[in-house]
Amino acid sequence: MSDDFSDINALHWQFDLLGSIEVGITVLDRDFNVLVWNQFMENNSGILPSQIKYKNLFEFFPEIDKEWFLVKTEPVLNLKSPAFIIWEQRPYLFKFDTSRPITSASDFMYQNVTLFPLTSLEGVVEQICIVVYDVTDEALNKKGIESLNQQLKQISRVDGLTGVFNRRYWEEKFALEHKRILRNGSPASVLMLDIDHFKKVNDTHGHPAGDYIIKTLASVVMQSIRETDVAGRYGGEEFAVLLPETNAENSLIVAERIRENCEKLLPVYEGIDIPFTVSVGVAEFDSSYIDHMGWLEKADQALYTSKKAGRNKVSKF
Repeated sequence: MSDDFSDINALHWQFDLLGSIEVGITVLDRDFNVLVWNQFMENNSGILPSQIKYKNLFEFFPEIDKEWFLVKTEPVLNLKSPAFIIWEQRPYLFKFDTSRPITSASDFMYQNVTLFPLTSLEGVVEQICIVVYDVTDEALNKKGIESLNQQLKQISRVDGLTGVFNRRYWEEKFALEHKRILRNGSPASVLMLDIDHFKKVNDTHGHPAGDYIIKTLASVVMQSIRETDVAGRYGGEEFAVLLPETNAENSLIVAERIRENCEKLLPVYEGIDIPFTVSVGVAEFDSSYIDHMGWLEKADQALYTSKKAGRNKVSKF
């Protein structure tokens, strides 16, 4: 068998291998001209090897940040050290469509990429081999789990009926704010409020109507406070609101705004008008409140004062 025939056989199986493996392989020279472009790269780019061979990579893929890529390949060329690009850092190197456009939840192929040096017989790095792995399924699965965990985290914090924080998480935020205030001495206030004669609403119109009124109150509260304030459903028809950087005078204004907005509303549930009012208790922070629950108890006492005074009122401890 002649040497020429052996060389042809060797080339044949090499090209056959490059065409059959399920990864992208391209080889670049030191000027980033394409020397090898395997079947995977052709299939996913739509670019034939004859079209791109000996052409500059950046001319065909302008989405590749050239400055970033030069930095990434510098240790490959000069230190003979492989480099890696993972999808968490950069979703893709080559912007290919997903391999399953109908069933995939992604519009593009997520990629892990390895860059490694190809040296000459003299040990000089003359070329860079880029290996592209399609990790779309893995990426989407991980992102799906992260999204689910985020949803579960949100569910664990939020009251399902009203969308404001639930009692457990609100108390956590309240306790942290109390510690912060103890350190820096800034003003803050807390409100406790609940719906007047709420049992009558449930008894007269039913619990779904009662839930509607509770959601209506939550909406009023959120529209009456700042983004930095922290509202939570404390239990049943009772709500608590933390007002950071707010003294007694300003917290009374907020409380009165909530009370008035509720009084002016005329909610309609299944064609029936269900007016309602709220009573509010206000307590400004005092350095004697070494325990956050002691501070909240003062607001609860002020709420009781409002109830005792005839309801639909705001009282300050």
